[in-house]
Amino acid sequence: MPNSASGPFWCVSLNPAIDKRMRVPRLITGGVNRVSEVRAEPGGKAAHVAMVLGALGADPIWLGFAGGSMGQQLLSGLRGIGIRTEPVMVCQDTRVNLEIIDDDGGVTEILEPGTEIEETDWELFFRAFEKLLAEGKKGGTVIASGSLPRDADAAVYQRLTESAHSYGHKMFVDTGGEPMRIALSAKPDLIKPNRDETEWLLGKEIVDCIAAKNAAQRLCEMGAQSVVVSMGSEGFVFQPGMGQEGYYVKPASVAARSSVGAGDATMAALAYGLSERFEMEKTLRLAAACGAANCVADAPARVRMEDVVEFEGQVRIEKLA
Repeated sequence: MPNSASGPFWCVSLNPAIDKRMRVPRLITGGVNRVSEVRAEPGGKAAHVAMVLGALGADPIWLGFAGGSMGQQLLSGLRGIGIRTEPVMVCQDTRVNLEIIDDDGGVTEILEPGTEIEETDWELFFRAFEKLLAEGKKGGTVIASGSLPRDADAAVYQRLTESAHSYGHKMFVDTGGEPMRIALSAKPDLIKPNRDETEWLLGKEIVDCIAAKNAAQRLCEMGAQSVVVSMGSEGFVFQPGMGQEGYYVKPASVAARSSVGAGDATMAALAYGLSERFEMEKTLRLAAACGAANCVADAPARVRMEDVVEFEGQVRIEKLA
C-alpha cells in the first residue's frame, strides 16, 4: 500500500489503555487459571486506528492522555512502531484492559473505567488539539474513538467536532451513548456505532441489514453526514448520506483469534480510503478486509497486509436502495 495519503490523520484517544491479552487452556471462573501466554500492546480504540493507518501507509498522529508507568509503556509501544504521539501527561495511571482467550475460542474482556482527568489537563488537551489542527493542511481527518474518562463532560465529542470543522478538517466519531447523541448536533462527517449503540440511540431493534440501513438513514437525519452501522461478524452497513443508496458489506469468513479491535481496523481503512478518494466499493472492500485481518492477527490492530490483500477478494458488497 503506497504511502500517499492525501490528508493528515489525527487519532484522538481520551481514555487510552494498555491491552493485555492472556491465553489460558480453559477459563475457570472462581478458580485458579494458569496463563500460557501474555502479551501487552498499546490499546484504546484510537491507538488501534493509528496502528492500522500506519500499516496502510499513512502517517497518523496519536493525541491523548497518558500517565504513570502504563502511560509510558503505551507511548513507547506506539513510537516503537513508528506512530507519532502528542501526549498530554497526567498524574493518574493509564488504565489496563484485560482480554482472556481460552483454547475453545472464548473471549472474556475486563475493561478498567479510567480515572478522572483534571480540568487543567483538559485545557492542555484542547490547546494541543487545536494547535495540531491549525498546523495541519486543510482536508485532514480527525478520528476520535472510544469511551470517555470518568466524570468527563458528555459534550466532549461535540466540541472536538466543532473544532475540527472550524479548521477545515473532517471528523469521524466512534463512541456510544450520550456522547454520541450530543455529537450528532455538530454534524460529524462519519459515525460508526455498533448494533447495540445504534439501538440505544434510536430505541429500535436492528434485526438485519435493511433495519441497519433504515437506522443509518435516521442517524443522518439527526446530523451525521455518513454512517456505518457495525454488526460484528455479519459485516456492516454504510450509508454515505441522507437519501442516498446504501451498502451492505459482508467480510470474509475467518477463524478469528479475537474480534477486539476489528471495528477500529475497519474505521482506519474507511478513513484512509475516503481520504485517498478511492472508488466507494474499493474503500468498503478495504475496510472489511482490514477488520477480518485484525481478527486473525497476533494482537489487536497488528494487521498483516498479506492478509488484507487476501481477504479483499472475499468481501461481498450489496447495494441497498
